[in-house]
Amino acid sequence: MGKNKLKKFAEMKTIDLVFQYPFSRLKEEGFPLRGRWGSDFFGNDNPIVLELGCGKGEYTVGLARQFPDRNFIGIDIKGARMWTGACQARDAGMENVAFIRTSIELLESFFAPGEVAEIWITFPDPQMKKVRKRLTGTRFIELYRHVSRPEGIVNLKTDSPFLYAYTSMMAAHNGLETIESTDDLYATIAPDNPILNIRTHYENQWLDRGLTIKYIKFPLGESPLSEPPGADELEHDTYRSYSRGYIQMPDLL
Repeated sequence: MGKNKLKKFAEMKTIDLVFQYPFSRLKEEGFPLRGRWGSDFFGNDNPIVLELGCGKGEYTVGLARQFPDRNFIGIDIKGARMWTGACQARDAGMENVAFIRTSIELLESFFAPGEVAEIWITFPDPQMKKVRKRLTGTRFIELYRHVSRPEGIVNLKTDSPFLYAYTSMMAAHNGLETIESTDDLYATIAPDNPILNIRTHYENQWLDRGLTIKYIKFPLGESPLSEPPGADELEHDTYRSYSRGYIQMPDLL
C-alpha cells in the first residue's frame, strides 16, 4: 500500500464526521447512532439523504452545501476516495455531513427503519452480468426499503445505457412510477436544477468522452418486487471505464 493511502487512512481516523466500523465490531457492539442520527449526531430532525458508493463524496458535499436543511451521509468501502469529501466537509465546518466507510449491504446495521428519506446512487458499476450486485436491482431496492421512510426516493445518475434501461424497466415492472427520467440529462433538465451543479470525477470522464448522462428518479414503493422479464436480453454497454482496461468507444454519430 502506498504512503499516500496510509496517510489518508491515518487522517480519516481523526475526522469526527467519519465512521469506520468493521463487521466484527458491528456484530459485537452494534452501531451507537443507529436510529439516533438526528438527535445524537446532527442535532436536528431534518431528512437524511444517503449517497451510496459515494467515491470522493462530490454529491454528499455538494448537495449538503445547497440544502442546509437536510443531512447527507456518504457511504463507500474505499476510504482513500472518501478522504477527499471528508476533508472538504471538515475544513468547511459543515454540520450536515457525515461519511461511513462500510459495505452497502450493511445499511441496516447503521440505520433504523424509516430513518432515511432519500438515496442517491451516482455512477455505480452497472454489474451487467450480476443482478444481485446491481445497486438498482430488486435485492437492493428491498434493502433500501428496510431503512427508508414509506415515501422514500431513489435518484440514479449513470453514464451506462444498460443500467439506465434496466432501472427504467425494473421501476415500470414493479409499479414504481417514475418521478423524473432522461437519457440526456444536460440537454433536457433546466440549467438552474441543482443536479447540474455537481459533477463527480467519473462523470467528468464520461462527458469528456462524449457520452450522455442518464438520470432517473423514482419512489421505493411498498408492493412486492420481482425482476423484470426480458432484462437479461438488454444490450450491454460497449465501452469500459479507464480503470478497467481496454476502452471501446460507442458509436456517437
